[in-house]
Amino acid sequence: MVRKLKYHESKLLKKVDLFNYKSDNNHRESEIISKYQLTNRNDYHSYNKIIGKIKKMVRKLSLLESNDPFRIKHEQLLLDKLYSLGLLTNTSKISNIENKLTVSSICRRRIGVIMVKFNMAQNIVDANKFIRQGHVRVGNKVITDVAYLINRNLEDYLTWVDESKIKKNALIFKNKFDDYKLV
Repeated sequence: MVRKLKYHESKLLKKVDLFNYKSDNNHRESEIISKYQLTNRNDYHSYNKIIGKIKKMVRKLSLLESNDPFRIKHEQLLLDKLYSLGLLTNTSKISNIENKLTVSSICRRRIGVIMVKFNMAQNIVDANKFIRQGHVRVGNKVITDVAYLINRNLEDYLTWVDESKIKKNALIFKNKFDDYKLV
């Protein structure tokens, strides 16, 4: 039993269409945020700005003549840099930047995603929890920021902190734990 709406209430409801709600057609942002467990929405926007600036630079380079030494040198420098950062899989073509460089390629270089890739954690949520708790180090530096980006050179130095219980449990599981070793 619903009461009859007053005049001003019915007039307001005429302006709002409750049956045909306007939905957001671009779900890419929310998909990437949930897939890579971005804790801050601004991370997505800053990654998107970086990708946009790189693509803008590539477009400006493409306006130069194809045999221009400046263009050749800077295209190769850009390709080498993006490869060393791990954002591209090879350094052969400049068209890879336009086609394959996305926000997801930057998100794949986050420390939590790399930990899942190396089977240090089962999922990104667990990896982020280990990082925030201080169980992970890169080289000799303990990392507590889940937005830390790892390039190709630093992948080999991603390990557990020496005092970590997770490292101890992993060594026990592999039968490599030495209880006589002083830590």
